[in-house]
Amino acid sequence: MYKLKGAELKPQHFKWEVKDKVATITLNRPERKNPLTMESYAELRDTFHKLQYCDDVKVVVFTGAGGNFCSGGDVHDIIGPLTKMDMGGLLDFTRMTGNLVKEMRNCPQPIVSAVEGICAGAGAIIAMASDIRYGSEDCSTAFLFVRVGLAGCDMAACSILPRIIGQGRASELLYFGRAMTAKEGFDWGFYSQLFPAGQVLENAQKFAHKLAVGPTFAHAMTKKCLHQEWDVSIEQALEIEAEAQAICMQTEDFKRAYRAFVAKEKPVFEGN
Repeated sequence: MYKLKGAELKPQHFKWEVKDKVATITLNRPERKNPLTMESYAELRDTFHKLQYCDDVKVVVFTGAGGNFCSGGDVHDIIGPLTKMDMGGLLDFTRMTGNLVKEMRNCPQPIVSAVEGICAGAGAIIAMASDIRYGSEDCSTAFLFVRVGLAGCDMAACSILPRIIGQGRASELLYFGRAMTAKEGFDWGFYSQLFPAGQVLENAQKFAHKLAVGPTFAHAMTKKCLHQEWDVSIEQALEIEAEAQAICMQTEDFKRAYRAFVAKEKPVFEGN
């Protein structure tokens, strides 16, 4: 089977580092609060697609440089050109941005977002589409599409956000475009934990490394089931999980865990 090494991925529009099975993506335009461009959108989409072939990357951490996560789409690189496109060009763009979310959800590695400062627009979507989110105590998260004359239904926000924070809360944020405070984000379940500014990435990577030394095949199966079971019946979900768990029971990690339990030792998982 075709394989890639994480170090072989050399993106041009964001920083990429792989260490101890954890890849860290850093949006790196701090002078503008790390906005996305057409090129960075596409390169992020392609990177998450390629991660299915990188068996040396077990977890991905997503963050931004300079104390902010991401301010959304670049006004000059994206917003301006969009006002001049025809419907065909606009659909090409909106489908491309949606494909970033699709690749994030389909890649087998858990994605952990470390959010500080401003997290707005497409940046809020990236955090939303991640599996786990940690925030700073002063972070501000805004799905602000309505504030530029657009609908809140952008990049699956109307599908994913209500599942995280509830329909009513998601509706308020998407209709008004107001910022969700860090406390609201934590209280509503958007953020798993909050940390002082400057300590979020360190803590996110600590949790990522805990995942990376776990049963990574099983983690991938958990992610797949979490994604697949959004729109199925309980009966279908039970069958999906029965099949998934039976497959996991064939892995060496499952056998390692049993042998470690018998020996009263901590299991050392190898991901197979």
